[in-house]
Amino acid sequence: MASRKLTHIDKEGRARMVDVTEKSETFRTARAEAFVEMSAATVKLLRDRAMPKGDPLEVARIAGIQAAKKTSELIPLCHPLPLTHLDISIEVIDSGARIEATARTKAETGVEMEAMTAVSVSALTLYDMCKAVEKGISIGPLRLLEKSGGKSGHWVRHI
Repeated sequence: MASRKLTHIDKEGRARMVDVTEKSETFRTARAEAFVEMSAATVKLLRDRAMPKGDPLEVARIAGIQAAKKTSELIPLCHPLPLTHLDISIEVIDSGARIEATARTKAETGVEMEAMTAVSVSALTLYDMCKAVEKGISIGPLRLLEKSGGKSGHWVRHI
């Protein structure tokens, strides 16, 4: 791993956008997850759909979809990608919520950052929607679960 070259740095050490002109367009997919940890009392309000600001789960889902579509505007060296699908699921669990996003495209570069951005912004939105009842909400871990497509092939996190 240490011998791998950093692709976003040129030989003078300057940041650069990777040139994907010669890469083949392939079907690519990525899955990511984030956890939002909160108290049992806040979880109960989520489950009962009794939060003061409305339904945080649906607002978080929409925020994640919007964020994924804007990833290249948020992450400086990301290529803009034509997302063909983005799905966000939010599962309320005893310790808070588990958010998972699946992003798909047919492009020259992967959609990992779109999936990661989707769960990040969904988690932040869930925090924002719940902070009126609990200030001590935590976010994390946030991680890539799986990616496929392109020359690096299929990768799966073994948890």
